[in-house]
Amino acid sequence: MTDLRSPHGLPLPTDKELVLKVIPQPSDCNANGDIFGGWVMAQVDLAGSVIPTRHAKGRMATVAVKEFIFKQPVRVGDILSFYGSLVRIGRTSVTVQVEVFAERFIDQGRYFKVTEATLTYVAIDEMGQPRALPGMGTAAAPAG
Repeated sequence: MTDLRSPHGLPLPTDKELVLKVIPQPSDCNANGDIFGGWVMAQVDLAGSVIPTRHAKGRMATVAVKEFIFKQPVRVGDILSFYGSLVRIGRTSVTVQVEVFAERFIDQGRYFKVTEATLTYVAIDEMGQPRALPGMGTAAAPAG
């Protein structure tokens, strides 16, 4: 993979919220010694749920991921910072964008973007059916 970092690294976003910080461990590695993409995706899903939780005030489910763009591999010991921002609030759903920045353990203070994704979460009731977000009206009764 091409190294897309500038000599001084990237600045961290100031218009997004830091929602998660994590350090991957050896058990999260694939056979090549890099962190599993699926592990990173799971962390993005967790980070992405932080902002919608404030609006849903109850159970939520991930219903869509627009895309994942992996720009750099993640290595054991990298310090990952997940930044989230609100994209859209609907009647039952919340869409957020998550950007992930890494700093190598041996090169702390120099950040580069690892991945980004846009995710949509829907508020659900006890039966797993969509429900209106608080203040957004009542959810329609399920058909049939």
